[in-house]
Amino acid sequence: MHTQFTRPAAVAGAFYPGRAAQLQQMIQTYLDAATPPALTGVRAVIAPHAGYVYSGPIAAFSYRLLADQPPPARIILLGPAHRVWFHGVALADYDAFQTPLGDMPVDRAALQQLSATSGLFQLLPAAHATEHCLEVQLPFLQTIYPPVPIVPLLFGEVSAAPVGEVLDGFVGPGDLLVISSDLSHYHPYDDAQRRDRSFVDAVLRDDSDAVARGEACGQAPILALMTIARRRGWQPHLLDYRNSGDTAGDRQQVVGYAAIAYTEA
Repeated sequence: MHTQFTRPAAVAGAFYPGRAAQLQQMIQTYLDAATPPALTGVRAVIAPHAGYVYSGPIAAFSYRLLADQPPPARIILLGPAHRVWFHGVALADYDAFQTPLGDMPVDRAALQQLSATSGLFQLLPAAHATEHCLEVQLPFLQTIYPPVPIVPLLFGEVSAAPVGEVLDGFVGPGDLLVISSDLSHYHPYDDAQRRDRSFVDAVLRDDSDAVARGEACGQAPILALMTIARRRGWQPHLLDYRNSGDTAGDRQQVVGYAAIAYTEA
C-alpha cells in the first residue's frame, strides 16, 4: 500500500512570506504591476527563483502572461539543484508539494514513466527536500491556476541536450514547462547587465553554445528547453530583465533575473 508523503515547504518565511494572506497580497501586487506583451500559445516560461523581494517583480511577468492562458493539464518544473550533488535528473518522489497556499499534487505516474524511459532520470526525493528553486515558483502557480499536477525535475551533473530529447517525447499538448533560473551572480551592476544581456540574446537567437558559456545557474534546464523548442518550432520572447540592484539590493554585487516565454508557431 502506498503511503501518502507530502514535501513540506522548505523556504517559506525566508524566500517568501510564510503566512498565506501576506503571501497572496505580495504576489497579487507583483502581478498587478507586471505588463508582459500580449502573447498566445505559451508553452514554456523561464522565471527567476531568488527571494521574492529581489526577483518576484520579474517572475510576475511570466506568471501574469500565463494567467491569460487556459490552465494546463500538467506543469513540468525544471530547475538546477543548489544543495545536493548527483548525476542526472532527480525526480521528486512525493505526492504533493506544500506551500502556505496549500498543496500542489505531484503526477507520480509521470515520474515513474520518466524513470522507466531513461537512465538519466532517477527518483531522488532527498535532492528536493531543501531545494528552493522549484518551490518558489509554486505560490505564483497556485495564485493563477486551480490545483494542477506538477512534475518536478532537478538537474544535477548532466548533459542537457539528451535530457531535452527525452522530454520532447514526454511533453504533451496540454503541458506547460516552467524553467527556474537566475542569471549572473555577484558582479557589479553594469558588468552584470552586460553579461546578462549577452546571455538573454543567446537564448533569444537559439545559440546553445553561447548559452552553455553563460553564468545562469539554470543553464542546463534552459538548454534542455531550447532543445525541445527547436524540435517543435517554439519561439522565445523576452518579457522582462532586471537585477537585484533594480529591485531590493545594492549595486555592488547583483544577481540577474529574466522572464522569457516560449510560444508555439
